[in-house]
Amino acid sequence: MELKLKNPIIFFDLETTGIDIMHDRIVELSLIKVYPNGTEEVKSRRLNPERPIPAEATAVHGITDEDVKDAPTFKQVAKDLARIFEGCDVAGFNSNRFDIPLLEEEFLRAGVDFDFSKRQFIDVQTIFHKMEQRTLIAAYKFYCGKDLTDAHSAEADTRATYEVLKAQLDRYPNLENDVTFLSEFSTHNKNVDLAGRMIYNENKVEVFNFGKHKGKPVEEVLKKEPSYYGWMMQGDFPLNTKKVLTRIKLRMK
Repeated sequence: MELKLKNPIIFFDLETTGIDIMHDRIVELSLIKVYPNGTEEVKSRRLNPERPIPAEATAVHGITDEDVKDAPTFKQVAKDLARIFEGCDVAGFNSNRFDIPLLEEEFLRAGVDFDFSKRQFIDVQTIFHKMEQRTLIAAYKFYCGKDLTDAHSAEADTRATYEVLKAQLDRYPNLENDVTFLSEFSTHNKNVDLAGRMIYNENKVEVFNFGKHKGKPVEEVLKKEPSYYGWMMQGDFPLNTKKVLTRIKLRMK
């Protein structure tokens, strides 16, 4: 089943130096931009992470320091990449928890304030786990009847994710072919920030989702304990979390 789209949607996948969204860097990014008329635009690019790629990361994706020594840095391509993503919804496999938050951190480090809050996200892994509970390789075999022979190549994983979503729409009548529905269905929490340190409660109020103030409204905490804002801004939190917290604090004025 082909996707019904109001906006272009970008399926993307990252290969990285590790799995820490705050500290690791992108070494390869691949995307498929699908337009409402079904036209596809495919782009893949390796990036110099400006740090050694750990052996355990190379063991997963096969990319070495030598492979990216002459590649551009993320900062050099950030503005062009932001233009590609502008106006598009976003999809991936485990993208809500990893790829999107890490990409946002890279944008902010590069000084590009791309606003992901305006986008809708579809996480194909979440749909798969709600329906079947397996990995991308198994999902590709299960839904598409194909072997993912080039797993952990960003482009192969991106293409497989796109094909799996279309096959999921064919298989499950209760999945609506609508980006808004799929975005809501593939979201675990109503995150305020991408890392989920703050979420919306049942009353659509922003509350903290960690620590001693878990479940308490963000504005209430900032009013009663103003120092908590400074503690978070100085702490080891994602740049996106700090940006969103600052936005709430400024709104209170």
